[in-house]
Amino acid sequence: MQYGICNETFGNWSLKRSCEFAAESGYSGIEIAPFTLAEDPRKLSANQRDDFRRIIAQAGLECIGLHWLLAKTEGLHVTSPDKNIRVQTIVYLSELIRLCRDLGGKTLVFGSPHQRSLVADVTKDDADGFLEETFSALIPVLEETDTVLALEPLSPVETDVLTTAAETRTIIDSIGSPHIKLHLDVKAMASENQSMPEIIHASAAHLEHFHANDTNLQGPGFGAIEFGPIFQALHEISYAGWVSVEVFDYAPGVEQLVRESIRYMQQVEADVE
Repeated sequence: MQYGICNETFGNWSLKRSCEFAAESGYSGIEIAPFTLAEDPRKLSANQRDDFRRIIAQAGLECIGLHWLLAKTEGLHVTSPDKNIRVQTIVYLSELIRLCRDLGGKTLVFGSPHQRSLVADVTKDDADGFLEETFSALIPVLEETDTVLALEPLSPVETDVLTTAAETRTIIDSIGSPHIKLHLDVKAMASENQSMPEIIHASAAHLEHFHANDTNLQGPGFGAIEFGPIFQALHEISYAGWVSVEVFDYAPGVEQLVRESIRYMQQVEADVE
C-alpha cells in the first residue's frame, strides 16, 4: 500500500512546508483540498498550477488528487431539482478535474455531504437519478484527463444520500464507466451494519481510493478502531492503491497526528500476512 495524507491537515502551513514534513514522516503522496490553494481554485493560472506541481514533486511526493471538492462553495448541489444548479455544478467539477490533472493527480474523491443531501420535494429516487445524470456528464472530461471520480459513501449523521457502500456501488454500476469508482473511509464504514472487512471484500472490484481515520475524527491509531482486520482485508483483495490519512480533529497537534498515524499504519501492515 502507498501512504498519503490530506494537505488540510497542516492548517495554515505552506504547501512546501506541508509536503516536506509529510515526506520526512514517511508519506509518499499528498491529497489536496482545492480551497487550500485558492478561494476559487478554477482561477489558478497555468504558472500557479505548474508551481504547485513542482513543489509537490521537489518534496519527493506524488499528487494523489483532490478531495473536499465542493467545500466552501456556494450555490452548487448534485441533487438539486433545479437543472441550472446541477449544470453549474457539473461545470465547476469539470474545472476541478482539469486542475487535478494539472497538479499531476489521478483521483478526485466526491464526498461533499451538504451538496448532495436531499432538499425539499426531492425523493430518494429523484436524487439517485440526478446523481447518475450529474456524474455521467463528467465522463468526457474524466476520459480526456485520464482521471477517476471516486464516490464516497458517508454516514447518515453527515448526509441522507449514498450512506452505504452497497448503495454507492449500485450508482457506480448504473453509470458503468471505469472513470467512476468507489472511495471508502474508515469512519464512514463504521456506521454500517456490515463489518469493515465485509464491506472491503464486497467492494473489491469498485475500490479506487481509501481514507484512514477513526470515529473520534483523529488519525489511525488515535481511537478505538483496530486497523489489523481492515488492512488484512485490503491485503486479501490485493488493494495496491493509496491509503490516505484524513482527520477532522486536530487536537493532538499536526506533528503528532502526521507522524504517529503513519507509524501505526506501518506497524499494522507489517503484521498482515
